[in-house]
Amino acid sequence: DRRGMAVDSMVSGGCVISGAVVRHSLLFSNVRVNSYSSVQDSVILPDVDIGRPCHINRAVIDRFGQIDEGTRIGFDAEADRRAGFYVTESGITLVSPEMLGQSINRIR
Repeated sequence: DRRGMAVDSMVSGGCVISGAVVRHSLLFSNVRVNSYSSVQDSVILPDVDIGRPCHINRAVIDRFGQIDEGTRIGFDAEADRRAGFYVTESGITLVSPEMLGQSINRIR
């Protein structure tokens, strides 16, 4: 009964929405949104992997980010700031691999 869907969104080639829901968002190439996750009103840059069951709302996720299982971003600005993310005055949360404590050394 799991079925991934994207509603009012733009999804680039190479993306996988596996049993997740994406609404009003833009997914760049090679983004994976795993089961039971939701992405809403967000921009996900290339090569991001969103684990199970993550919930992302009004966020920009920088390329090569690995969002760990059960992560919630964009629902509580103070919690996002405590996690080390940047939150704009209008409530958009910016997340980069460095903020997640991840290395971004990639060779192309």
